[in-house]
Amino acid sequence: MADQQNNTTSSMSRPSLNLPSVVGSSMITLSNMNLNNTATASAATVLSNTAAPVSTAASTPPSTLDRISRGIYHLQPSGKLKISPELQVEFTADDLRDLGEIGRGSFGTVNKMVHRKTNTIMAVKRIRSTVDEKEQKQLLMDLDVVMRSNDCPCIVQFYGAIFKEGDCWICMELMDTSLDKFYKFVYETLGDRMPENILGKITVVTLTALNYLKEKLKIIHRDVKPSNILLDRRGNMKLCDFGISGQLVDSIAKTRDAGCRPYMAPERIDPARAPGYDVRSDVWSLGITLMELATGSFPYPKWNSVFEQLTQVVQGDPPRLTNSENGNTFTHEFVDFVNTCLIKEEGARPKYRMLLEHEFVVRWRNEASDVSEYVSDVLDKMASSGLHYTYDSYNY
Repeated sequence: MADQQNNTTSSMSRPSLNLPSVVGSSMITLSNMNLNNTATASAATVLSNTAAPVSTAASTPPSTLDRISRGIYHLQPSGKLKISPELQVEFTADDLRDLGEIGRGSFGTVNKMVHRKTNTIMAVKRIRSTVDEKEQKQLLMDLDVVMRSNDCPCIVQFYGAIFKEGDCWICMELMDTSLDKFYKFVYETLGDRMPENILGKITVVTLTALNYLKEKLKIIHRDVKPSNILLDRRGNMKLCDFGISGQLVDSIAKTRDAGCRPYMAPERIDPARAPGYDVRSDVWSLGITLMELATGSFPYPKWNSVFEQLTQVVQGDPPRLTNSENGNTFTHEFVDFVNTCLIKEEGARPKYRMLLEHEFVVRWRNEASDVSEYVSDVLDKMASSGLHYTYDSYNY
C-alpha cells in the first residue's frame, strides 16, 4: 500500500509510552477521572469473541482509558523519538526548535517543530494540563489509536510524547493540508476539478485505513470527512483524528452522537431504530465524502434543524452520483462505487472487505499515478494565495 501512495514512510513498531495517573502537582491529572467503560461509552466499548453482545462491564478487557489511568503508559520529561525503526533517539523538549504555531484549539496548540539532532520536522500537539474531562478522554483515545497504528502507512504516524512544564507534548508526522481546504481551493479559487485518479487514490487510502482500524484494532472511526484526511507534497494521504473512535462489541457500536452529524449514516440518526451500528456507517460517510470531493459541494442542502436532516437523510432518497457532475465526467466504476457506499438500507450496504474488491478500488490500488506532482502544484498555488495550516485542517 505504501508504494501506491508514492510513500517513503516506513512501517514503525509501536512506541513504548508510559502515562502516570499524576506526574507532578501541575501535570495532567488522570486519577481523578472516572474512566471505566460505562463512563466512556461514547468513545469505547470492547470487542468480544462471544456470539452474543456483551455488556460494557466486568466481562470485557479494560478500555483504552482504563489502561492509561492505571499507569500502563507513563510520560516523562524525556522520552524516545521513534521516527522509523532505524532512527530512534532519546529526546527532551530542549531538543526541539519551535517553527511557529500551525493550529489552535481548546486543548492547546499545534506547533511545527524540528528535532535538531535528526533534522526531522514534525507537528507537536501541546495539550494544556487544564483541559476538561471530555477533551482529555478524546485526546487519550486519539493518542492510543495512533500509537497502535504505526505499521499502517495510511494513518498519521506517532513519533513520541513527553511532559513539559505540566503540558503533554505529542509529536506527530507533519502533513501539508487537509482535503477540505484542498478541494475547496481547487473548486472555488482555481475553478478546477479534482481528477478521478486522485479521487481513486484517496478512496484506496481511506478504505485501507478504515479496514486496518477494524481488523487490527477493532475500531470504528465514526468521523470520516474531508477535514480528517490529510495530504502532503510527497503524495501521501492519511487518515487522522481518532478522538471519538469507538471499539466494538461483536462489531457493533451504540453511541449515536459521536461524530460530525452531516456525514452520519441514516441508521445513526434515526430515533426509531434500535441503538447499534457497524462499520457500514463509516462506509456511508466515505460515500458522502467522495461525492463532496467529486462535485465540489456537500451533497445535501444546508439543514436549518435536526428535523430537516432527519427528514432528508432518513426519510428521503440517498444522494446519487451521475457520470457528469458540475463539469466533471466520471467513469462507471467510480459512480458505482460511490453509489454503493450510499445505499440507504444498512443491510444492503457492503462492508470493507467487499469494497476492497470493487473494480474501482482494485484499479487504483494497482495503477500508478503521480499524486505528488498534482498535490504539490495545488499546494504551491495555495501558498501563493496566502493559505496556511489551521487547526481545522490539521486536526489530530
